[in-house]
Amino acid sequence: MSQEVQRLNASEIRRRKGAEPIVALTSYHAHTARLLDRHCDVILVGDSLGMVMHGFESTVPVTLEMMILQGRAVMRGSRRALVVIDLPFGSYEASKEQAFMAAAQVMKETGCGAVKLEGGRRMADTVRFLVERGVPVMGHIGLTPQAVNVLGGFRAQGRDEAEWQAIEADAAAIDAAGAFAIVLEALAEPLARRITGLVAAPTIGIGASPACDGQILVLEDMLGLSPRVPKFVKRYAELGGAIEEAVAAYAAEVRQRSFPAAGHVYPMRRQNR
Repeated sequence: MSQEVQRLNASEIRRRKGAEPIVALTSYHAHTARLLDRHCDVILVGDSLGMVMHGFESTVPVTLEMMILQGRAVMRGSRRALVVIDLPFGSYEASKEQAFMAAAQVMKETGCGAVKLEGGRRMADTVRFLVERGVPVMGHIGLTPQAVNVLGGFRAQGRDEAEWQAIEADAAAIDAAGAFAIVLEALAEPLARRITGLVAAPTIGIGASPACDGQILVLEDMLGLSPRVPKFVKRYAELGGAIEEAVAAYAAEVRQRSFPAAGHVYPMRRQNR
């Protein structure tokens, strides 16, 4: 009999601190989750789905219902990786109780292993409240896309050393509150390296430092499916051009009536005589 695959959990990811690097990517579909599952330790159902799947200008319009729908799909497509689901803007900031109700709904309706929320010191009490009630929480500091309207755009953080103290305090607060991992987004490299050495939780870099305990990218960005990507993205493929080329070939064959050919249609069954 084949041995049942056990999913990684938040505690196992936390224990990776300073050991084997943590591999993480985003996914919003069952089919991409299936492809990622053999290679990734963490699959994040990010609220970036608002921009990637729906064409929003930011993650702000994403709803809890959208996250749950795509979270279910990713859970169905994966077996091994820890699936983490973002709590979207407006679903957790009002109170600790609101955050718990949103997190509990996400975990109950998807079966995921953890949630992620943005914010440093201001969210530390909320993180602690959730963790004490059995909700594993991944933190997220630095560039926090849900706060883009306050930050004044998608800009790197910590490039002025005068900003370091506040960002370090954010990391320390989330760490002390019990986050099992912390995403560091678009942080100046020396600062991300420093924070990784200061906190007990593993850091997951995205535009941060190779010294982070793990790395994450948006899948569509690294596959060349997104028209515009941040500086920190390395394109590991250029699938956008390949897909358009395939679609153009299909369209040409349909217009020429060369598709479908004989091998793509169903003939009548032969009659026995």
